[in-house]
Amino acid sequence: MTIDTIIIDDEENARSNLKLILDEFCPTINVVAEAGSAEEARALINHHQPNLLFLDINMPNEDGFELLESLEDKNFSVIFITAHNQFALKALKAGAIDYIEKPIDIEDLQAAISKVSVDNAAGGNVDYNMIRNILNEHKNDSKSDIIAVPTLSGYEIIKIEDIVHLEADESYTKIFLTNGKKTTSSMTIAKYEKVLNEDIFFRVHKSHIINTRHHLKEFNRHEGNVAIMDNGEAIPVARRKLSGFISKIKTF
Repeated sequence: MTIDTIIIDDEENARSNLKLILDEFCPTINVVAEAGSAEEARALINHHQPNLLFLDINMPNEDGFELLESLEDKNFSVIFITAHNQFALKALKAGAIDYIEKPIDIEDLQAAISKVSVDNAAGGNVDYNMIRNILNEHKNDSKSDIIAVPTLSGYEIIKIEDIVHLEADESYTKIFLTNGKKTTSSMTIAKYEKVLNEDIFFRVHKSHIINTRHHLKEFNRHEGNVAIMDNGEAIPVARRKLSGFISKIKTF
């Protein structure tokens, strides 16, 4: 399978570096064109009809999201190139957006490419405007830590501090909130372990992640190693997670 690709980045050195890495480590990628601006990219996309875009988010005049909004047909997948802060990256990942962070890590690049299908482009199924708004909120207010949770019907925007704990439900994840509400996400708990800020959350069990920073009330050994949350729920702490969990809560 050959994936026809366009690299879009206003930095020429960044484009050249990415192309060199793709040529050496990603044999399925066929770079058909490079663009240094959204205006240039628009013409190249219409001409080449690529399967995939490597798209820089931060570009002068028009950013990557504005470029996407200007295209009527999005019959391609998108891998964003970004230098956003870590909280914004979490929002991107939770919103089911693939990205590679500058400087580029080869394994991350290969993992993102492995998800691309030339027969089922994801570009038309993503609410890029919603994701851009999330990034802007993080850019303007670093204290506003939110996450875009993919649900069965779309996305739900949730404040990190409102999440008490998460529980695996086969290939889904139940997210328990401070107001007593429960949201079912279409993303697995394993993915949430990678997405969520490890300074705030800890996976205490194969089926449970807890918010240690905001909602952990106590740890009780007498009840069989359980974390007691401030909503009264008792979450089991697996024996193999015990040492790491105790080390973490000692740092508070």
